[in-house]
Amino acid sequence: MKKLGIILSVLIAKNSSAQISASALSGQTINPITTAVPFLLISPDAKQGALGDCGAATDPDINSIHWNGSKLAFAEKKMGVGFTVTPWLRNLVPDINLYYLSGYYKIDKKGNSVIGTSLRYFSLGNIELTNATGVKTGDFKPNEFAVDLAFSQKLSKNFSMGIAMRVINSSISRVYFNGSQGNAATTAAVDLTMFYKSNSFKLGEKKAVATAGLAFTNIGAKIKYSNDQNFIPMNMRLGGGLKLHLDEYNSFGFYVDFNKLLVPTPPIYSYTTDPTTGQLVQAIDPATGAKVILKGKNPNVPVAQGILQSFGDAPGGFKEEMQEINISTGVEYWYNNVFAVRAGYFHEPKTKGSRQFFTVGMGVKYSVINIDGSFLIPTLLNNPLQRTWRISISFDFDAAKKEKDPTAVTP
Repeated sequence: MKKLGIILSVLIAKNSSAQISASALSGQTINPITTAVPFLLISPDAKQGALGDCGAATDPDINSIHWNGSKLAFAEKKMGVGFTVTPWLRNLVPDINLYYLSGYYKIDKKGNSVIGTSLRYFSLGNIELTNATGVKTGDFKPNEFAVDLAFSQKLSKNFSMGIAMRVINSSISRVYFNGSQGNAATTAAVDLTMFYKSNSFKLGEKKAVATAGLAFTNIGAKIKYSNDQNFIPMNMRLGGGLKLHLDEYNSFGFYVDFNKLLVPTPPIYSYTTDPTTGQLVQAIDPATGAKVILKGKNPNVPVAQGILQSFGDAPGGFKEEMQEINISTGVEYWYNNVFAVRAGYFHEPKTKGSRQFFTVGMGVKYSVINIDGSFLIPTLLNNPLQRTWRISISFDFDAAKKEKDPTAVTP
């Protein structure tokens, strides 16, 4: 049941409001934004995972749909397919894993139009269910998955846009409560993305290429567990990059991403003293039956309003709004476009979740095969993210070239 507690505490967003408000009233400023299906935000591949979760403006690859689907229009090959496995939260539980399968195909001769698809499967392992007396009542194997279909189009030599449609399913509510089983929760979302890649230019005595990307991801309807509807992790990612070619064999890439959830910030609720027990309890408006908000805005709003509200609803004002921006930085070295070494850093303020970690990784290309690995190093000991590693393998193919018939007569 320990694992079930971890899962439910992560995924049931609205239950955290009272705890957050109480900590705020006690002088703390910890106020993280919580959503349902947060597995959608986990880095699904080893390349970007080794770059501190930078991905808006990195080179296009098989896993671009998650980061910025419009990058696929700049893919060098005709088609590709890849697979990644990520053991998750190994410091807490032994059998949670994220699997990611993705692919793309250029559908026109010039390679300006690309379709892609991906499957993200989050297995939460086996959970033993028990009753109030500790007697085992059964096993439960929850899982979550998302299926994507993406399209990317070059609009000019240097600019592309993309759209992706996503179906999301979560079965964590299929647990027996009071003898009844819950239903799987399902919703849909879209990504809207754009990517810019400059022409090669001189930077000092070296050649360089600049990139920029903007991605609005997981924009969609709330997901319903039981009687409550919860926001999914709608997200905005803005990034830039600079690739410097030192010579024919050596190059360096430098990348940075700014990431913000487009979800309402939990407000600070008003509290009052219960005259009977003398305990601190939430104040309720007698006219509406709603909780009284001391600072901030009501988070129970429609999706479109929630997106707009997310830019100015933090109870701590502008300072807290800025703390809701996560920063990722990464650097990548390539030798002869065959061997890569990567490193990065991800920073989330302590008041918003405190995910702060370094990443390292390597990559190898051989013919059509790409193998990448990454490892996560938290800045604090006993972090749940310790021992997080990823392995990705992908295959990129060009269109088969037709051999010229030596007996053919040239007119």
